[in-house]
Amino acid sequence: MLTRTRLFGGRTRVTFRLDAAAPDGIVSVVGDFNGWQPGVAELVPRRDGTRTVSVSFPPGEHRFRYLATGGVWFDDDHADRIDPQGSLIRLE
Repeated sequence: MLTRTRLFGGRTRVTFRLDAAAPDGIVSVVGDFNGWQPGVAELVPRRDGTRTVSVSFPPGEHRFRYLATGGVWFDDDHADRIDPQGSLIRLE
């Protein structure tokens, strides 16, 4: 699930949330915003069983995917679009 919050200066904070059914182990959001580097935006476990991380973005289109322990890549069904290149979000 993706939650978008408008910030000052035209930026948007996107909170990436995975439910308890997501793959076990460490999960990172990787994308064009962080050079596709695992570990830069790691999802943190919450008491309710979900995992979240928030990232601030400028306006535009941003590609991302999730990377779990063991090299498991997956997309977010709540993205604006999913194609062979991964998930895409559009921010104004």
